[in-house]
Amino acid sequence: MTQSMLAIERLQELPLSERREGLEELVIAEFRTTLMMADDEDLPLDMSYFELGFTSLRITEIKERLEAQLGRKISTNVLFNSPTTERLISYLADEVLADLFGVLTT
Repeated sequence: MTQSMLAIERLQELPLSERREGLEELVIAEFRTTLMMADDEDLPLDMSYFELGFTSLRITEIKERLEAQLGRKISTNVLFNSPTTERLISYLADEVLADLFGVLTT
């Protein structure tokens, strides 16, 4: 079983009401790992990636790791046009993983 299957399965196993929190934990863990932050340090979700000290290369690396874990593609345009962790989590829940979150797409 691949790592991407495990991340998707973990989210699917959660009750719908807890999936966003599970997704948020996954995304925040990737950002914290890249920044080498301690578990008790807060990651401001509404601060721009670049204000947090990320470069375009580091953001692209996080994108690729999230794609591998989720088994889904993430739009580079969305990633850079809405450069906060909070917006990334919303985009993932509302568009990339809409089927897991019960979001109707047209």
